[in-house]
Amino acid sequence: MICALLDCGGHLTDAHTTALTETARRGIRIEHFRVAEVPSRQELKAIDALAKEILPEDPTPSLDEIAAQPDVSHLGAPGPAPQAPFLNETLRIVVIGNDAALGAVLTRMMRADYLWAEAGYVPIGEHSTAAMNWGLKTHETGQSLSDQVAVVEEALSFALTAPAKPVPLIRNDASLAVAGSATIAEWSNEEITGEIIVDDAVLLRADREKGIFGAKLVPMVDAPGIVAAKAVTSFEADAAPRRGLFARLRKSAQPGQLDPASVIQGRAVQAGGPSLSVSVDGARAKRPVKRVTFYRHLRDLQIVRP
Repeated sequence: MICALLDCGGHLTDAHTTALTETARRGIRIEHFRVAEVPSRQELKAIDALAKEILPEDPTPSLDEIAAQPDVSHLGAPGPAPQAPFLNETLRIVVIGNDAALGAVLTRMMRADYLWAEAGYVPIGEHSTAAMNWGLKTHETGQSLSDQVAVVEEALSFALTAPAKPVPLIRNDASLAVAGSATIAEWSNEEITGEIIVDDAVLLRADREKGIFGAKLVPMVDAPGIVAAKAVTSFEADAAPRRGLFARLRKSAQPGQLDPASVIQGRAVQAGGPSLSVSVDGARAKRPVKRVTFYRHLRDLQIVRP
């Protein structure tokens, strides 16, 4: 196995060397890259080169050929990479950082079409939706520094050595992969104007209900791929409802609260409105859009998880 270790933001220290030493003793080749907190395409070219080294030509059906198939087997339960039988060596890309860092790496893997490579994740910090989705350990509030180091060391060892399992990869029509979560809201952060549909089901229509600020979606570990719910408070802490009723209560509400009764699963989420804000793993798009679609990619992600 070749392991590309991406330290996004410089979180690794001498205190984390035990897992690396033990992994190297197993004969695993480790390539260590220190990159920005959210790595750029330029920084990820080294990973592109490793993928090309291991699989110079992909003998399996292309994305266009998969899309043209009359059946929909690729939309069912996630499965192993079809390239696996043709690999002389396994490539594993381990990301140490936050969900935005992981999302940037998954986006590059998706665009360059080497999702056959395995991915490992060492979440840094207390809040990681991706870690929660996949059952990975994270820091806990109030932990001592030594305990935090131990958590990272354990997570790193797991990411380096545990087996990978297939999960759906969720993306949007701007070719951005979703690692942990995405949100659709009004650009002004007020109550949303527009409609959001999950497959054939209406999640929300702003002209039929009040006090709705958008929707949040997260990837699933199985088919159909996406779970989404309505947001009953703004995703921004300082936002206020467009209408005055309940304004005093809204000011004290936690941002991004979801309506559990509205949860819907599906393969795709489509939204339309005059001025929508789209955020992926906490990164907000630079400009408003009138429509956006999130959907399951034709290839699955091979992620290290319990």
